[in-house]
Amino acid sequence: MTASAASRWAIALAGAISLAVAMGIGRFAFTPLLPMMLHDRVIDLHGASWLAGANYLGYLAGALLCTFQPWIWARVPALPPINGPWLVRAGLVATGLLTLGMAQPYAATWPLLRFAAGVASAVVFVYTSGWCLAQLARRNASALGGVVYTGPGAGIVVSGLFASGMVQWDWRAVTGWAIFGVLAFALTAAVWRIFLPATGAPSVSGAPLAAPRVGETHGGTEIGFLTVAYGISGFGYIVTATFLPVIAREALPGSPWLDMFWPIFGFGVVLGALLSTRMPVTGDLRLLLAASYAVQACGIGISVWSPSLAGFAIGSVMLGVPFTAITFFGMQEVRRLRPAHAASFMGLLTAMYGVGQIVGPPLVAQLLKRSANAGAGFTLSLEVAASALLIGAALYLWMVKAYPMRR
Repeated sequence: MTASAASRWAIALAGAISLAVAMGIGRFAFTPLLPMMLHDRVIDLHGASWLAGANYLGYLAGALLCTFQPWIWARVPALPPINGPWLVRAGLVATGLLTLGMAQPYAATWPLLRFAAGVASAVVFVYTSGWCLAQLARRNASALGGVVYTGPGAGIVVSGLFASGMVQWDWRAVTGWAIFGVLAFALTAAVWRIFLPATGAPSVSGAPLAAPRVGETHGGTEIGFLTVAYGISGFGYIVTATFLPVIAREALPGSPWLDMFWPIFGFGVVLGALLSTRMPVTGDLRLLLAASYAVQACGIGISVWSPSLAGFAIGSVMLGVPFTAITFFGMQEVRRLRPAHAASFMGLLTAMYGVGQIVGPPLVAQLLKRSANAGAGFTLSLEVAASALLIGAALYLWMVKAYPMRR
């Protein structure tokens, strides 16, 4: 392997590990640990919905911070220069500390900790994406961007398998949070030297972004519709991604496979990210985005129509495969439409995604409260989520016709 190839792979793998920490642990460790927290009686389903919402609200706040960071720094000269790698490092350290904080028996602080973890997740996601994609583009290796987005799936698989083992060993949730916090620090140490802060002027990505594939200017309306469509995916997946182990327990009480559906979802995420590297990035990615939404909607539908072992397994894979592929394609669309300000608009899309996520858990809480039983509330929630994804797919197809790519 040449030095250049080694450099490309080092960047891609560092990006994947960074996202594994920020997303797989910082955001999604809560999902496999939730049944343990319920079993330990430190939280109930209603409280879990609002605790999840606090994390997603933090994700929104972090995304907005990324969106307006250049504007803030341009108007406050006293602020010290920062760049993408520096923020990635800071966010990863914060994720480890905040995860360890959840192992402390102070439930009153948990909403604040989950909110802050959401902020850190968004910052790491946006600046890891911006820096890694730019560095790979400079090395003519844009297709390896898909490897970067295997990170969340890998983190989900690891956290899910760890949690499954802890359930079998009858460990408490507090132990799980402590283990994940230590793991976050170990993975951060592994990539610390890759994210080298650049010297000189503050920079979002650490390198100039590659030229867009087509045209040089695009109207604000087009990026606006992309932002709305991308935000729909945040709402569409979040019900399942937050409550999958709990939903499975309601449908299949006593099954020995209950804790495996979440790692299966993570495996689908990794598979989808790897498949995205094999797809051409020169065509109209909005068609791939529409197809991805449709696949996720079908995955949710299968879980509703067939709440069985096979139904949950197939549904988990179908929900997971397009998960980070949607992110990869969406971020590439941002770079096509706004190449000179990609990181800020990545933050904007991530913020809208956060809005979608915030709506999900409170909706579930209300439907559970109004339903005769938890199963009925979860079913209605999943039906609403699947319908939203189909609307998002239709919006992308409309955009293909309304805003054709210039050749």
